[in-house]
Order: sequence, then structure tokens, then C-alpha cells
Amino acid sequence: MAENPAQERTEQPTPKRLEEARRHGQLPRSPELSTAAVVLIGGIGLHFIGTHIAGELNDIMRSGLALSREQTLDPSWLVPSLAASAARAGVAVAPILGLTLVAALLAPITLGGWNLSLEALVPDFTRLSPVSGLQRVFSLRGGVELAKAVAKFLLVALVAVLFLKGNASELAALGAEPMRVAIAHAVTLGGDALLAFSISLALIAAVDVPWQLWSHKQRLRMSRQEIRDELKQNEGSPEMKGRVRRAQQEAAKRRMMHEVPKADVVVTNPTHFAVALRYDEQRMRAPIVVAKGMDEVAARIRDVAVENQVPIFEAPPLARALHRVVPIGGEIPTSLYVAVAQVLTYVYQLRTARRTGATPPAPPRIDPAVGETRH
Repeated sequence: MAENPAQERTEQPTPKRLEEARRHGQLPRSPELSTAAVVLIGGIGLHFIGTHIAGELNDIMRSGLALSREQTLDPSWLVPSLAASAARAGVAVAPILGLTLVAALLAPITLGGWNLSLEALVPDFTRLSPVSGLQRVFSLRGGVELAKAVAKFLLVALVAVLFLKGNASELAALGAEPMRVAIAHAVTLGGDALLAFSISLALIAAVDVPWQLWSHKQRLRMSRQEIRDELKQNEGSPEMKGRVRRAQQEAAKRRMMHEVPKADVVVTNPTHFAVALRYDEQRMRAPIVVAKGMDEVAARIRDVAVENQVPIFEAPPLARALHRVVPIGGEIPTSLYVAVAQVLTYVYQLRTARRTGATPPAPPRIDPAVGETRH
């Protein structure tokens, strides 16, 4: 029976998964934090500059109600007057609007950072499905949202009751104050009420922000299979990498076999190891290994050497040492100079003897201790 995919997601999201989520507009966001920030800034603004705004609006209202009969019946005067009053009112409330706009923009950035995603603007018609809607309603996230809504209602209602009870006398006295003073006083009380409400909303946000961060991480968690699939996409599947590696090895082997005919000697184990050496005293400081291999590769090196009349010299300790410490194309170490010099000298003498018809020299005896040489 298949496991629940949600239970399989036990791994932290990879950087690629986080970047993809950001590209799709999936960032941790707390509506409660934004609401609390806007209400708090609005309350502070009304508390400190509400009196000035109220005075400006009062003057606009008084001037609008003090029109003569001729002015109200003159369209050429009424429309410009209305536009001027609207512009004056806009200037008066601009500080509050600007502050709340800044709060609405900065609050989400503090939680998830700035992000502009065009993909998030694409309509998602799957959200119109009644089935998916019911799943969201009865999910853990839906339950938390319901609990937040109830808590918000209860807290705001409690704060409203306490505020009205504590300021009942001031609210009742507004009707006895002069209009300009009453309007300014009412705006100040409105700012104080918003500050009180912002405290209750901040309590909700203090719980909602950690929940949103945790919920966002939970939604992006990955299963081990998803991580393996991502690694395959980023680096290629192991099968593909294996095929590429084998192809590279085959190409390197073919290049190596092309160098065997140019070798001066092939030193063998005699069956398990084979190392082809070449030395040009005019261009090389020391002999180099042009090919080497074990078992089947060693057999192929010996076959190519026989086909091209390259001398083969059996020296098991030297063959093992060369195969172990010298890479293809590398110079032999100084610790193997004497042994390799003995082999090359024998090969050169053997080549001369064959050319002149002289008696072939006796093979040199390579010190068995050379097999213990380390690079």
C-alpha cells in the first residue's frame, strides 16, 4: 500500500525548491501582521496630526456649505470649486494615506522579503473546485484560520468594549463642544481607538507570524525521492553519468593504445600488469609512462606491443611499482631511475645486437625491493 506523500516529506527544502517557490510567489505572509501594522500606523498618525487634518476638513466643509444661491446654480463655478475642495482634502489626508501605504508595503517585506512574481498573477481555476475548497476548509490550515478569526473578533470586541467604557464620558461630551473642537477631539479619540485595536491585532500577529513561517516550511518540505530526482536533474542520472564515464574511459584507452607502438619497452608482471615506457634523451628529463593497465588492459597492451615489435620485459616488482606510482604521461620518480635505466639499457643493447647479429645480452636482474618503492 502506498504511503501518504505528506508523511514522506521529511527533508528540508533544497535551495532550488526555495527559489522555485519564490518564483511562483510562494513566500511566508501574515495578513495579521499587515493589518496590525496599518492600524498601528494609522492610529499614531491620527493621534499626532489628526487635529490638523480635522481642522482642514472642517474648513472645507464650512466653505462648501457657505455657498450663495447664485454659486450653486452656476456650473462654471461649481465644478472648479468642487475640484479645489477635493484637492485640498486630498492634501490634508495625504500624510495618513502615505503612512498607511508604507506600512502596508513594509510589513510583508519584513517577513518574506520583496518579491515580484508574474506567475502568481496567473488565475488558478483549480481553487474554484468545491472539493479542493472543502479540503482547505477542513484542513489544519483552515482550522488555524478559523481560530484566528474567532480570536481576532473576541479580542477586538473586548478592546472596543473597554475603550468605550473608559471613554464614555468624553464621547458623550462631544455634542456639547464647539464643532471645530468636537471634530478634532473625535479624530483624536479615533486615533486612540486604533492604537488600542492595534495592540490586540499585534497579539494575533505575534502568534500568526511563527505559524506562517512554520507552515511555509512544512509546505515546501521534500521527500527523499524528490531530492534524488532533483539531483538527477541537476547533475544527470547515475546511469547517464556511468555511460559518460565509460565512454570517457574507452576514449582514453584508445588514445593510450595508440601510444604503445611508440614505446621503447613494455614492462610486465607478466600477466596482471603492463606498463609501456618511452624515453627521448633529447626532449625528456626522464622516461615517461605512455600506457599502463591491469588484466585485460594489460593483455591488450602486450598484444599491441607484439604487433608493433615493441620489446616486452618481465619485471614483476618494477611493473607493480610503475603502475602504482606513475600516472599516464608522467615521469618516473627518481627512486625508480636505476631499475628503469637497467631495463632501457638492456633494450638498447638487445636492439643493437639484433641489428648487428651479435650475441644478445643477458637480461638484468631487477632488485625485488623496487616493488616496495613509494612515490
